[in-house]
Amino acid sequence: MPDDGPANETVEFRPCHPDQEPARSLIAAMVGELRELYGIGDGGRLGVALEPAELAPPGGVYLVGWQDGRPVAGGGLRTIGAGMGEIKRMYVVPGQRGRGTARLLLGALEGRARALGMTAVRLDTGHRQPHARHLYETSGYAAVENYNGNGHAAFWGEKAL
Repeated sequence: MPDDGPANETVEFRPCHPDQEPARSLIAAMVGELRELYGIGDGGRLGVALEPAELAPPGGVYLVGWQDGRPVAGGGLRTIGAGMGEIKRMYVVPGQRGRGTARLLLGALEGRARALGMTAVRLDTGHRQPHARHLYETSGYAAVENYNGNGHAAFWGEKAL
């Protein structure tokens, strides 16, 4: 989950296919944490349906943040329309939170969106994640209408790149 603390350590972001390690484990940890946070059983749907291939080239990417040889964060980007991307599956491992890693990850994903020719990105977050909403709003995301039908979201944001 995103954090908003000061960045005091170097994190290197590299692409990784979401079906490969360590991306697969980071996504599984994020899903597990959100299922618990929102009380969603294994059979229940979490957010918006998303195929791993959507977070892979040519129209997307999944970035893994590395620090001291270990994965500490991950997040994805997918194309949802002409010039429009969506940031999905942002996650920071618990021991790394509060260090600004989520803000660095968000910036890296925005950079990849620009490189893919996107002119804006969207995202969403739920009511039990006020820290994520704070991060997004302080990073320039303006509230927009529900664009993706995510029943667990309480904030939908968009940022021009």
